[in-house]
Amino acid sequence: MTTVVISKTKSGSYKSITLMGHAEYSKKGSDVLCAAISVLTISTLNSLEALAHEKIETSTNEETGFIRAVFEDNLQEKSVFLIDSYVFNMQELSKEYGKKFLQVKIEEV
Repeated sequence: MTTVVISKTKSGSYKSITLMGHAEYSKKGSDVLCAAISVLTISTLNSLEALAHEKIETSTNEETGFIRAVFEDNLQEKSVFLIDSYVFNMQELSKEYGKKFLQVKIEEV
């Protein structure tokens, strides 16, 4: 199962995104859910860096399915919209495929 944790401050500012685990929806190499999670996450982070010029500290472990992205500054309005879209799409995937394979949590830090 993949767990996605979105960390926000009390005031609602995004601080980090953390993914842990592989979805294990189907066999490794043909897992459409794991692929969708990866594409959404990597494309969102790449857009935040390349298009919005946000500073992000990332760490990954492909073998364990771990990705952590920490936002170094308060995000611009356009960046918040990108992450809002990311969260929405992750929640929709969780509804579609089930919480057995994907859980999305929002936590206050």
